[in-house]
Order: sequence, then C-alpha cells, then structure tokens
Amino acid sequence: MNWKKAIADYRMYLKIERGLSESSIESYTIDVLGFEHFLIDENITKNPIDCDLSSVQTFIYETAKSSSPNTQARRLSGLRSFFDYMIFESYRASNPTDLIEAPKLGRKLPDVLGLNEIDLLLEQIDLAHPQGYRNRAMLEMLYGSGIRVSELVNLSLSNLFFEENLIRVTGKGNKQRLVPMGKLTKKFIIFYINEIRLQQKINSVYQDIVFLNRNGKILTRQMIFTIIKQLAIKANIEKKIGPHTFRHSFATHLLENGADLRTIQILMGHENITTTEVYTHLDTKHLRSVIERFHPRDGFR
Repeated sequence: MNWKKAIADYRMYLKIERGLSESSIESYTIDVLGFEHFLIDENITKNPIDCDLSSVQTFIYETAKSSSPNTQARRLSGLRSFFDYMIFESYRASNPTDLIEAPKLGRKLPDVLGLNEIDLLLEQIDLAHPQGYRNRAMLEMLYGSGIRVSELVNLSLSNLFFEENLIRVTGKGNKQRLVPMGKLTKKFIIFYINEIRLQQKINSVYQDIVFLNRNGKILTRQMIFTIIKQLAIKANIEKKIGPHTFRHSFATHLLENGADLRTIQILMGHENITTTEVYTHLDTKHLRSVIERFHPRDGFR
C-alpha cells in the first residue's frame, strides 16, 4: 500500500466512520502528509505498512529542532491516530508511535472577558449597519450559549426552537445537543431573521443556514474572527480574543455563578469532563469562596 492510497482511505474513514468536518479531517491528515514528505526528502523507503519506530522517531526528532512542544505533540497525536486506523483495518499489527513519549505540555488557561468587557464589545456594533443585527445576534449566541464558531456558522433555521427556547447544535463528530436560548439571544435572532435576513437574496444552497454574508452565502470562520477583532479594537480591549473567547467566558461565568461542572460539560458539548475542568483554574476568588462557604473547619473561614 502506498502513502497516497493510505491517506485517501484514512480521510474517508475520518469522514464516514468518525463523522468529522472537513477542517478536522485536514488537521488530522496534515501531519501524516508531513511525515510522508519527510520520508521522501530523507530517502527513507518506508510505506505505511512497514513503517517502524525508528523512522517515526527520526521524523519527530528532526522536526522538533524547529517546532514548539505543542506542535511536536500534535504531530505525534496525528501519526498515532493514523496508525491506529491502519491497525483497525488490519493492515498493521502494531502502532510505531506507542513507545514514543509526547513532550510535557503546560496547561494554558484560556483568555476570558469580564461581563463589562462583553457589554463594551457589544456596544461597538452599529445596528444601523446592514450587518449590524446579524453581528449582534451572532455574538449574543456565542456568549449566551457557548457554542463553537464552527457550530455557529453551520447553524440551521430548522434547529431553532423558539417556543421551547432551545437550539439544537451539531458538534464534533456530528454529535447533537440541545442548548437553551437566552432572552437576549432570542430577541436579536428573531429580529435578524424577520427584518434583515428576510430581505436578502439567498443562495439556494444556504436557504436553511441562519447567518449569511451579504451575498446570501454561509459565513466563514475567519469572517467571525475579523468581526470580533475589529470590535475589540474599537472597544480598546487589548486581550487577544476571538470567537472561542466568548465560549470560555460563557463557561467561566456559569461556574462563577454556581453552575456545576457536569452541567457545563453538557452545555459545552465536551466529551470528557477533564476538558471542562480547565475552567476551575480560572477564578481563584470563586474557588476560595466555595471553600469558605462549604468547608467544615473554622481555619478556612
């Protein structure tokens, strides 16, 4: 089996069996392609079936000279997933990455906006602008529901349930979850749909997509980043923020106000609660108040 066929089959597996999006598939395969190109450049004649520990170690070691620990860990993870697939399909009996230890990574806490900063950002949106109400509705949804930017741009009208105040979100791996729709989110979405979107000439392919660009087509993730970046500049907010900052802020503010981790995990669509636990590290003041309220020993009060 050559690399071209193996990678093509792997991509099909990620799409059909794993249900991953195109962007996720690209992320998974880019490191396998990098490994293939490395073998070609180094004149190492190994195909996906006979590739061994030594060739993978050489790749990781050589590329580590010009890459960060995070990049090294991602490359190793990408290769591990590929060779696990090869085992799954019975092309191989073992994974050559199993004996390679990933670099130790420190946990980077996500940036979070305070409620006053959220309000300040939203105040910068010009509702008189043709895309003003659309942008306000999008940011209200990002902060009010904690959805991912990929989930936002692919959100469909048929998944908005205004009577029940719920949004059906399709997340990673095509897994669906229901997220409550807050009053402000509902208010701005309804106005955008009935007063703005209704006046647009919409491309037939995107009739069911909620948020559209000025040409009646689906928005790109990069466009959402650009909108938020421009608003941050206008608001004089110097933090490095993007759509994910609203998601982090959503989870952090819920935790600060007494929500439990399990509920936050469900709302965020995290498969593993350890992913959600990062938010317990964001607010030491909140953690201290929990100890003071609930710990039985006087020494903590």
